[in-house]
Amino acid sequence: MSDDSIQAIVARSRAAQARYEANGSQARYDRAAQAVAWAIMEPARNKELAELAVATTGLGNVPDKITKNHRKTLGLMRDIQNAKTFGVVSDDAATGITEIARAKGVVGAIVPSTNPAATPANNIINALKCGNSIIVAPSPKGVASAERLLGFIHAEFAKIGEDPDLVQMVPAPGSKEKTQSLMELCDMIVATGSQNNVHRAQTAGTPAVAVGAGNVAVIVDETADLAAAAEKIRASKCFDNATSCSSENSVVVVDAIYDAFVAAMAGAGGALVADEAGIVEKLWPGGHLNREVIAQDADKMIAALDLDVPEGTDYIAVPTSGIGPDHPLSGEKLSRVLALYRASDFDEAVKVARDIQLHQGAGHSVGLHSTNTDRPMILANAIPTSRVIVNQAHTFATGGSFTNGMPFSLSMGCGTWGGNSVNDNVNYRNFLQSTKIVREIPANEPALEDIFGTYWEETGK
Repeated sequence: MSDDSIQAIVARSRAAQARYEANGSQARYDRAAQAVAWAIMEPARNKELAELAVATTGLGNVPDKITKNHRKTLGLMRDIQNAKTFGVVSDDAATGITEIARAKGVVGAIVPSTNPAATPANNIINALKCGNSIIVAPSPKGVASAERLLGFIHAEFAKIGEDPDLVQMVPAPGSKEKTQSLMELCDMIVATGSQNNVHRAQTAGTPAVAVGAGNVAVIVDETADLAAAAEKIRASKCFDNATSCSSENSVVVVDAIYDAFVAAMAGAGGALVADEAGIVEKLWPGGHLNREVIAQDADKMIAALDLDVPEGTDYIAVPTSGIGPDHPLSGEKLSRVLALYRASDFDEAVKVARDIQLHQGAGHSVGLHSTNTDRPMILANAIPTSRVIVNQAHTFATGGSFTNGMPFSLSMGCGTWGGNSVNDNVNYRNFLQSTKIVREIPANEPALEDIFGTYWEETGK
């Protein structure tokens, strides 16, 4: 496909978006979002998409992808159900300002192979809820899943008489050139995936909402409920075979409870493998992550790493001696492999977690298992991070949960620490802009004394 054809796709998308907005209503936007949500959540289609994703990408596992497709979409629909995204969204007599919701236009969505259905569905729902059209650019391995998802969406659109040109994709075979052309021609980019994709999105000359790299470090301190922490870490680390950017990559354990936690971890399916050099050699043969280990089920990972571990092992924890490029285990591993650090006390644990984040994953998130109510604040002020997840399974909590207040999302902004313009979970507000009608109100001009009175008292004029 030539760049001219990408231009044709964008032109169709732009025309469809103009019609959508010109004839829009909150009811229409909500109905379109519901159609997309049901396209992925309907059980038979969800299962088909999950099976196709695993078969074509070789990443993750079917049961967890079914869960992800369902819960992430259901949570998003809950979040946006009553959100006003059309017409007047606020009218403040005190300020004289009336705010009118406006679409951003044509959204170009760059989506990863790790979530080839859930992430595009999330982006499509947010875009349509806010009056936009959207063009999806999947990774090469994610093309089949994206095509199937769009087929299901268009089938739902046919039921409600909605325009299929509102949701399109860059057809196979994908290429960097096609994606680059899309990013340059659309009105807004939302990019999730490799840092190369994120960098290209942020330098394409189009406003971009892009997210940083994950490399979660979690602290377990001496006050933690060790059995609960071990089980939550197991559930989170193993979910969808660690494909999530929110999957734990390192656990930092204070010395006082180290042995007890290792025992609790073993009871929850985590095997200790004290062979850092050997695991590094097998996990990065030739300097590249081993594809037979990345995002694989436990039995395949164990076989690929040639491990002698207890039956029922779900993941491995490797005591790790350092942080940085010379210690690859301190970075993201996309596998059921966890780096295990030992710290003398909580203060040192914070330092270790900070060093890990500064090496990789700055701005994303860290975790803490503790019953000390002061320590989350200490951690939040000490580490360059957007989220401190307390006493929760990290993967399930970071991107929104029914038991916390974070917006449901598959794209976590990392702020300036991670080279991003946003540090929230990417949500519908990122797909919306507004026009403000500004009216004159009675003057509200303070006297100089109101502003500088206390300052003058301390310093003089």
